[in-house]
Amino acid sequence: MKILVMGAGKMGSFFIDVLSFDHEVAVFEKDAGRLRFTYNCERFTSLDEVKAFAPQLVINAVTVKYTIPAFEEIMPMLPEDCIISDIASVKTNLKEFYEQAGHPYVSTHPMFGPTFANLSQLTQENAIIIKEGDYMGRIFFKDLYQRLGLNIYEYSFEDHDKTVAYSLSIPFVSTFVFAAVMRHQDAPGTTFKRHMNIAKGVLSEDDYLLQEVLFNPYTHDQVSQIRVELKQLLEIIDRKDTVGMKEYLTKIRKNVYS
Repeated sequence: MKILVMGAGKMGSFFIDVLSFDHEVAVFEKDAGRLRFTYNCERFTSLDEVKAFAPQLVINAVTVKYTIPAFEEIMPMLPEDCIISDIASVKTNLKEFYEQAGHPYVSTHPMFGPTFANLSQLTQENAIIIKEGDYMGRIFFKDLYQRLGLNIYEYSFEDHDKTVAYSLSIPFVSTFVFAAVMRHQDAPGTTFKRHMNIAKGVLSEDDYLLQEVLFNPYTHDQVSQIRVELKQLLEIIDRKDTVGMKEYLTKIRKNVYS
């Protein structure tokens, strides 16, 4: 299959690497400097090159903010039967876009990033495939993700964003709060160092990705739970309530280990 990857960032380069063994792969990237780190693929910087390549599948791996504008720019260059796809972390407005795009489509979300995941061992990582969309496109990504060893889940666009609001927004906000109140430690303990490594990883992500995750319409209600729990925990601390703390620890251990 002739596959065009849009964007030569971390995830774009990952897809180029895993697909280039079995498919004819090209990458479209306006910033020619980023193409220095792409291998085993054709490298395009112009729309005319994309048109001549005539891809059968497009994987849009650009920054979340530009997912739809990137599609709009490239679609006039694509064959009518070309499947368009995204791997965006937040699917806001994508369902409506796809339904009027005039191309078969598939939307997925690999629930890992190069920052933390061991890309050579992905059996502990997950991927979501959106139920709506082209059947053959979904089969393609299901086969790819199975071969990578990922655990696959199928959600609607709406359920995907609800899941992301929980699984990404709460860890991101917790990390932001830690980073906001932390002070330099000359002799940090193990727990502090682990949290610091997580903070560095999260904050190395693209600003637009972090914004899009947090601006997900379902994020507010999830993050509000943090405020509720902090209020309860502070009350226990202020009272030095040993019974209340034991009950609280029992509750959160049940969440973690159940």
